Amino acid sequence: MAKNLKGEEGKAEISKKVTGADDEPVLNVNAAAAELEQDELVRIRLEKKAAEEEGIGRVIRDVTGPKKPALNSISLENFDWDAYDHKGFGEGYSSSDREKFKNLYSGTVTTISNAEVVKGLVVGINDRDVILNIGFKSDGLVPLAEFKDQPNLKIGDEVDVFIEERENALGQLIVSRRKAKLVKGWEYVQKALDKDEVIEGFVKRRTKGGLIVDVFGIEAFLPGSQIDVKPIRDFDIYVNKNIEVKVVKINYTNDNVVVSHKVLIEKDIEQQKAAILTNLEKGQVLEGVIKNMTNFGVFIDLGGVDGLLHITDISWGRINHPEEVLKLDQTIKVVVLDFDGDKKRISLGMKQLTPHPWAALPEDIQVKSKVKGKIVNVADYGAFLEIMPGVEGLIHVSEMSWSQHLRNPQDFIKVGDEIEAVVLTIDREERKMSLGIKQLTEDPWTRQETLEKYAAGTIHTGLVRNLTNFGLFLELEEGIDGLVHVSDLSWTKKVKHPSEFIKVGEKLQVKVLEMDAANRRLALSHKHLEENPWDTFENVFTVGSVHRCTITSKNDKGAVLELPYGIEGFCSAKNLARQDGAKAEVGEALDYKVLEFSKDDRKIALSHKATWSTEEEKPAAAAAPKKKAAATKGKTIDKINQESEKSTLGDLEALTALKQKMSASGQEGASAEPKAE
Repeated sequence: MAKNLKGEEGKAEISKKVTGADDEPVLNVNAAAAELEQDELVRIRLEKKAAEEEGIGRVIRDVTGPKKPALNSISLENFDWDAYDHKGFGEGYSSSDREKFKNLYSGTVTTISNAEVVKGLVVGINDRDVILNIGFKSDGLVPLAEFKDQPNLKIGDEVDVFIEERENALGQLIVSRRKAKLVKGWEYVQKALDKDEVIEGFVKRRTKGGLIVDVFGIEAFLPGSQIDVKPIRDFDIYVNKNIEVKVVKINYTNDNVVVSHKVLIEKDIEQQKAAILTNLEKGQVLEGVIKNMTNFGVFIDLGGVDGLLHITDISWGRINHPEEVLKLDQTIKVVVLDFDGDKKRISLGMKQLTPHPWAALPEDIQVKSKVKGKIVNVADYGAFLEIMPGVEGLIHVSEMSWSQHLRNPQDFIKVGDEIEAVVLTIDREERKMSLGIKQLTEDPWTRQETLEKYAAGTIHTGLVRNLTNFGLFLELEEGIDGLVHVSDLSWTKKVKHPSEFIKVGEKLQVKVLEMDAANRRLALSHKHLEENPWDTFENVFTVGSVHRCTITSKNDKGAVLELPYGIEGFCSAKNLARQDGAKAEVGEALDYKVLEFSKDDRKIALSHKATWSTEEEKPAAAAAPKKKAAATKGKTIDKINQESEKSTLGDLEALTALKQKMSASGQEGASAEPKAE
């Protein structure tokens, strides 16, 4: 063809353009080469187009050209319309050919979606990446660091990858093996939980309260209580080791998985428990390991079943905590004391394997024997003295002092004190002993000097220890107490309760009325320190005499009056009427006339109304001189009253002086008229 410029003609043309023949200007060599290259491209396009036109023409000739007559006639039903009817390029293929080509194409390119886990074939490995073919139009690159768990990875291995992006801005396929492991891991974990499967994990590290276990690429939490049936004190022994676990809980909100190793061995333990409980008997001696220790005892692992060894069954002696004699993980022998098959509770004992210390108690320890020991416990009611390990005696608080006033035992002794005591009672069969320490000193009630010191009529000062409704108890010395009855506190005041008169802890002077050494009793009195003032009052508050009184209290029946010398009298409600018709009120001081005086009952009845009303009966004439005498001695009585103490009228000398003055003035005023008031 004319378009073919190869051979000599081409060379001549290049030479002509380079050398400038036929009188043409000489061209630059580079420009000539570029023009020649452009002509070559045009030539190639023309050849390609001619080839395509030739191919199309061949197809048209094959379809439309005359065909050789067939041996058998072809009906319209069997005519290949697909081969005849065509509209463009590629329409010359039949349906079967198209399906064949479609299957061939679809088998080479995989349809994928984002956020999908697919299988990838390792087709290359370099220093940084792993090249994976997932059947897509392009391969994916995964950092080699994501295959640390597969050190033996090689070309041809299949791995799971996660499609992050089918095609990013650069047209690259982005995949991740780490995310694929997480997605698959959650599927495997959920499957393990649903089917209650046992899975294997790798302990990566310890954390607060347990371990972190890698299961299917997911960090799961293994609590310390779920590692084993017995408490684990050192979690580090499980780190960097494989462990079989079961998934017990999944929290998708917090991406939290909880696993347990304990549940794997609990089934075996339940079988062991059943076997042990079936063959268990009281008195049976077993060997176990201390798995836990508390302040009330220790728990012993008997090989699948736990038993409690109470602190009181560890040793015959008294201990404050099991750690004083035992240690964790220690193997010991114990005896079965009791068990409950239904509740699976077993009570164990260790001290029962040794003889009881009471069996070794010397026979010479009898009642009234003196023993030495150490105080091991102090309670509100007494203290326990340990004579030898496992042998204790009780010292009751009443046996610590001869005093009848019970105090706190800690006032006498403390834990750790080494003291001596006297055996009061002993029962070797019941293994009980009562002791006393006050018996080491003489009973004060049996001393002759005590009987003489506190004879009737003697005066003493004591400390108020206790108050009751009927009186108060006074401690005169250690072991010597006496009772002061409420009626023996004052001659003049009616004391309803001792608290109105004195308080606990205060001192009080008393006089001994009676002593009963056999029954350890003293009858004491405070008012008998003075003479009975009512003997004097009989001459002062005569019937018909008038005195200035103050109302201290008042009720519906009448009012209580305070008379001179601190004594009390009573005025009925009708006799409280004043001359102006009003009623006298509390705190008001008025004149009152004595209507009645009773020495034996210590009672004085008075009336204000009688001082101004003539309705009242006039006093007897014989009373007038006494009243006059009392009136003339008012200043002396007032002076005595001011000097009197709170709880009494005054001392004996004042009363004696009053009697003498009243006796002397009685003769002078015998014939005088009563002074009107």
